[in-house]
This record gives sequence, C-alpha cells and structure tokens, in this order.
Amino acid sequence: MFARLPWRTYRYRILGMGLGGVCMGAVLLENEAPLALWLLLLFTSVIWPHIAFQLASRSASPYRAEIRNLLLDSAQVGIWVPLLQFNLLPSVLLLTVVTVDKINTGVPRLWLWSLPGMLGGLLLTGLATGFAAQPTTSMWVIAASLPMLMIHTIAVSLGSNRLVHRIQDKNRQLDRLSRIDVLTGLHTRRHWQDLARRALARHREDSTPAMLLMLDLDNFKTCNDRHGHAFGDEVLRSVAGIIRTHMAGMGEAGRYGGDEFTLLLPGRQKQEAMRIAESIRAEVESLPLSAAPDTRVSISIGMAAASGECATLEQWVERADTALYRAKHSGRNRIAVQGTVLAASCRD
Repeated sequence: MFARLPWRTYRYRILGMGLGGVCMGAVLLENEAPLALWLLLLFTSVIWPHIAFQLASRSASPYRAEIRNLLLDSAQVGIWVPLLQFNLLPSVLLLTVVTVDKINTGVPRLWLWSLPGMLGGLLLTGLATGFAAQPTTSMWVIAASLPMLMIHTIAVSLGSNRLVHRIQDKNRQLDRLSRIDVLTGLHTRRHWQDLARRALARHREDSTPAMLLMLDLDNFKTCNDRHGHAFGDEVLRSVAGIIRTHMAGMGEAGRYGGDEFTLLLPGRQKQEAMRIAESIRAEVESLPLSAAPDTRVSISIGMAAASGECATLEQWVERADTALYRAKHSGRNRIAVQGTVLAASCRD
C-alpha cells in the first residue's frame, strides 16, 4: 500500500489544492490582495501538485519523498492561514482537510509529524504580516468554500471505501488460505479440527452420531523416494480428488499432515461410514498413474465413532489413529474399525 503512496496522493492533492484554491481566491478577491499573493496561489493550487508528483516519482525512494511532500503541504497551509487574514471558514477548512489527508494515507502518526511545520508556517507568516485578522466569513466566501467541503470529503470517503473493500477481499483470501490446503483443496488440519470439535460437542449434547476416519497412504515415502516429490504431490492431489468426490454432501475432509487425511461424517452410523471408506479405498487402489504405470497406490483407513469415552477431539483422533495402525500392521490396504480389521485385496 505505501509503495504506491505518491500515485494515490497525486489525485487527492490535485483535487484538494484545486478546490482549496477556489475558496482562497474568493478571500483574496474580497481582500483586494496584491499580485504576489495571486501568483503564490497559482503555485500552491495548480503547479505544486505536479511538482510534488515529479519529485516523488523520480526519487530513489518515492515513499520517503512523498512523506516530505505531505509535510510541505501542511507547511503551505500553515503559511496561507495568515495570508487569508485568518478568515474563519477557509482557515479551519484548510487546516482540517490537510490533516485529514495525512490520516487518510495510513502512515502512522504522519498527521502529528505535520503539526510542527504547519504551526511554524503559521507563526512565521503571522509575524511577517503582523497577524492581521479579518475572521468574519462572508456569504460569498462560504459559497466558494462549499465545493472543497463537499467534493473533497466525498472523494476521500470513496477512496477509503475502495481501500476497505480491497482489504476485505484480501482478508477473505487469507481466511480461505487458512481453511483450505493449497495442494489438495481439502480443509487444513486446524480448520478440520474446529469442525470435528463441533461435531463431538453435538454428540455429547444430544447423542448425534458421528464417525471419524483417518486415512494414510501406504508406503508413500518409498513412492516419493523412487519417483520424486512432484510425482508424490500428484498422487496426493489425485487421492484428495477421490476423497472429495465420495465425501460430497456427506461430511468434511481435511489433510491432517503429509500423506495423512481425516474424514468427519456427522450424523452417520458405522455402516454408512464403512461403505464410504470402502468406496474410497477401492478407487484409490485402482487409481491409474500415467507417470508411473507400474506403481500402485493404496490406503489404510482407521475408523472411530464418537462416544462418551471421547472427552476431547484428541482422544477421538487417537482412537481412529489406533485403528489405522492396526490396519497398517495387518497388511495395509485395509479398513480397521475399533478392533475389527476388514481385509482387502492387496496389489503389489
């Protein structure tokens, strides 16, 4: 955001200085100001915005250069307040707008940094002019001040609104990244755990059934070592695709870590969970791998039902994980359900 500060500020400086020039010109006209002040007004309201942009855009550090420009903006406004003979509405409006512009940049405490230059310009110019004051604002000057008051305020608000929307979009993207595993498209471990905790809480409240499945690719490290990590990633994506297909509308699937996946089936009994698990196991077993036709992939699955014995999610996961290791130790490519191991045809 700060890297584009000169370009964002350029538009607002042209608008603010230009509209400010209208109300300042009204005061100068009313005060029958000399030519020198009109030339200074021309520089401040028309020429300075373009000079400031060139100074920033051509600098080795555009951000730092623009900070200097913004501080000079405030100093110039401070100079103009005594030159306007402290005409109340234009003076207050200019001081307010230039301070709001500093806040609108998003640079921390920039508006505070601008105060010394602003007050310094005001005091020095006030001393030079003898602090001549005509604070009364005529209807003519009020009318000339309204465009700055309305148009600049609306423009800054619209700019801030666009920035807020961009931040909201970024936050939504970050939220999605925190919930979705980039490689597999499944839930991340943390998000899946949040969903599983809710399911376990519902079970404890009203005995709503729920099944938890742990899936692990068999001999995945050997596959990775033999064919490379790119091939391993493709296997993980393919297996995740199979899981998503069979889990559509049934529950929540996540990547627990490495080559291990977790499934949550809220409202499902053991038999339905076994059917889904077997469908996934069978499809993974027959998964065609064009990059390595001689390689076959299989998974082992451990299942555990939510029960009163599972006071925490960690205990529930541990029960499913224990079943998974029984499936592994029984020959892999199998499903184990809390003590029961279902054999499956193994392919070498």
